[in-house]
Amino acid sequence: MKAVIMAGGFGTRLRPLTCNIPKPMVPMLNRPMMGHIVELLKTHGITEIVATLFYQPEVISNYFGDGSNFGVSMQYLKAEADYGTAGSVRNAKDFLDQRFLIISGDVFTDFDLSSAIRFHEEKKAKATIVLTRSSNPLQFGVVLTRDDGKITRFLEKPSWGEVFSDTINTGIYILEPEVLELIPAKEEFDFSKNLFPLMLDRDMGLFGYVAEGYWRDIGNLNEYQDAHFDALHGGVRTKMPGVRRGSAYIGANTSVETEPRNLTGTVLLGKNSRIHANVVISNSVIGDDCELLPGSVVRNSVLWNGTQVGANTEISTDVVGSKCIIGDDAIISENVFIGDQCVIGKRSRLMANIKLWPEKVVEEGAIVTRSLVWEDRWLRELFTEARVSGISNIEMNPEFSAKLGAAFGAFVGAGSTVVTSRDSDNVSRMINRSFMCGLMSAGVNCDDLRATSIPIVRHELRAGKERGGVHVRKSPYNKQFTDIIFFDADGKDLPTNKSKSVERLFFGEDFTRSTYDAVGTVRFPERATEAYIERFLKTIDVNTIKSSGLKLVIDYSNGIASTIFPNILGNLNVQVVSLHAYLDSKKLTRTREEIEQSIGELAHVVTSLKYDLGCMLDPGAEKILVVDEHGRHINNDRLLTLMTKLVVLAYPELKRIAVPISASGEIDLLAKEYGLTVLKTRDNHLALMEAAADKQNRFVGGTKGGFIYNDFLFASDGMYSVAKLLECLAQTRKHLGELDRETPHLHLVKKAVPCSWSVKGRVMRHLMKDSERIQRELIDGVKIFPRQQDHRTSVLLNPDRTRPLFHINAESEDLGFAESLAGEYAEKLQQWINNE
Repeated sequence: MKAVIMAGGFGTRLRPLTCNIPKPMVPMLNRPMMGHIVELLKTHGITEIVATLFYQPEVISNYFGDGSNFGVSMQYLKAEADYGTAGSVRNAKDFLDQRFLIISGDVFTDFDLSSAIRFHEEKKAKATIVLTRSSNPLQFGVVLTRDDGKITRFLEKPSWGEVFSDTINTGIYILEPEVLELIPAKEEFDFSKNLFPLMLDRDMGLFGYVAEGYWRDIGNLNEYQDAHFDALHGGVRTKMPGVRRGSAYIGANTSVETEPRNLTGTVLLGKNSRIHANVVISNSVIGDDCELLPGSVVRNSVLWNGTQVGANTEISTDVVGSKCIIGDDAIISENVFIGDQCVIGKRSRLMANIKLWPEKVVEEGAIVTRSLVWEDRWLRELFTEARVSGISNIEMNPEFSAKLGAAFGAFVGAGSTVVTSRDSDNVSRMINRSFMCGLMSAGVNCDDLRATSIPIVRHELRAGKERGGVHVRKSPYNKQFTDIIFFDADGKDLPTNKSKSVERLFFGEDFTRSTYDAVGTVRFPERATEAYIERFLKTIDVNTIKSSGLKLVIDYSNGIASTIFPNILGNLNVQVVSLHAYLDSKKLTRTREEIEQSIGELAHVVTSLKYDLGCMLDPGAEKILVVDEHGRHINNDRLLTLMTKLVVLAYPELKRIAVPISASGEIDLLAKEYGLTVLKTRDNHLALMEAAADKQNRFVGGTKGGFIYNDFLFASDGMYSVAKLLECLAQTRKHLGELDRETPHLHLVKKAVPCSWSVKGRVMRHLMKDSERIQRELIDGVKIFPRQQDHRTSVLLNPDRTRPLFHINAESEDLGFAESLAGEYAEKLQQWINNE
């Protein structure tokens, strides 16, 4: 049997360690990661190997040669371009004339490949994906299988709502040669995005084998450290090179002059190294040709070949690259990554969580303070959908913002233009300006709209003249936080694949700066608001609203809409009473209690003045809260139902709408009554915007007070939603309270069950198994219909994207049954969380 090792990785997220070598050549236990893969293949009798190369190919081919020194036969295939994972393997078609195995050259695993191959043979599969269980499936492809192993669904890098299992794709595949016929030559084609979905669609015998053992994708610097710790603690079946002496493994020609008691935990020492007297080493890997001078201390660290550590120097939980010189009495704090050939002067100190690029020189006695201490949280995940959030002026500080701006600038490219904007908060002003500095340093021009609303930013971008945009705001949910919201070139939320690219640039820190004469410029477009208002009024039935005599109470929540919407309402001849109609940055974030108090004040004014309705805009002017003519607050789920009915009554020709999967079953009842087609989407704003891109979906409604009317804008706009609400009330001559009484009502019960991140995937797997014989929808989370074909009774279970929670939404005509259903699934979730 033959094998393909995919060894074209750049290793961007492993920089600065991969500045001089490709990722498969990064040492793991003093041997390249790809060397472990070659040894694993040989152990299972696979000795004919071809490696697909792309980045620094000669480093790999020079090391392995023809493979004879490693007991295998090695060939190499250098890609002309990036043809994707499947496309690069397709180029080796002439070599792959029999069943073959594909494996990445930059994973660390001890899987029993022979068992996986036997499974493939027994199932007579055309392709078998080797799977494993993961506590964090988000960054991998999730695979769903039947009990016999046949794959039923494949989700590439899902959101939490799509994590229907904790069984993930390891990137190890067993394929029959005829599968290569499905892959087009010299075209970009990916296994998980293209080939496997195609095979699944054609029912071509795609199976999944759940392997036992250790597997880790070395995706970032901390994964690299963790893989070493796992191996040193015995978590991986791998051969330690060298002669064992106590808990240490000592390479050939290495001199150990320190006392044995100074070597604690598992210690791996490479060849031709010297460990002087009184050196302390604990749970660490020391490379070949290293020297540790007297009194030095190395704990939980990895030192690459040729590095020298000075006397009385302390290194703790760090990685040091090749041929570095660290002077006497230096202190290297935790989580520091030092590139090749750096020189660290005597008595210097490197603070925690920093990276040094190759060949950097730290002078004697210097304290390196370019610290990422406040950004520890970014090490986990920078973006939440299209938003980056942090504690104002601590995590979200000017230095961080400028760096993020430079990364975004590198992504959109020098010479392009980005729209920037903010709310009225002082921190937002500061962060917006520092972000602009970062953009300009990357050679990107800024069109700064200054203080404005998010819908106006989207409206400005919709023409596609700029490459993207950002809006900085005080978080509406936590007054201590600041948000930076990113927009794509068309004004929609920046999609996940692009935010991940920005994230890679941010973490990699190797984005280029422009030359002095190519630094970006700043402009202040003058007509953005005027153009927004002109188009707003052109797409509203102004005359119908004018003649209706409607009376409106509006609460501006001290947001930016108070400077824009009065001009629009003045053109609609609506009698208006305004509340909180002035800018106050201290009131942009409100607690739940403060919002309830404002709703009470809004209701009191409506009923006291006998007005037709009251609307509250959120500070960013994207969403609305509504009270009817009787002062009753209409909750967001019910508001979606009533807005849908109003739109249908006002425009009978409308036959297609879109709502999130979390929408009430009341929408399905309306669809049946009025002959509507309802598209269900994932429960986020980007999914709703994608639905709005289809012009047939003229109305797209959310469950959080946001509504999209795509004949005006592709995203939710609170001001426009209020105007359309007035228009529909005028068209139908209805009041909201009256409409509420006429419209069927279902009871919705909501619960939240605490669930740690590490078990969410396992819980979803149990949930999928538990509900496999019940009617369900798998769009975002799992929506179950216990009474077949009856959409009036349902329960939606969805893992929270940003918090360790599971959400339960149970709905029924019978309140008692809805409560019982919510309680039943809360108990099930708790059992699965406890692994019962």
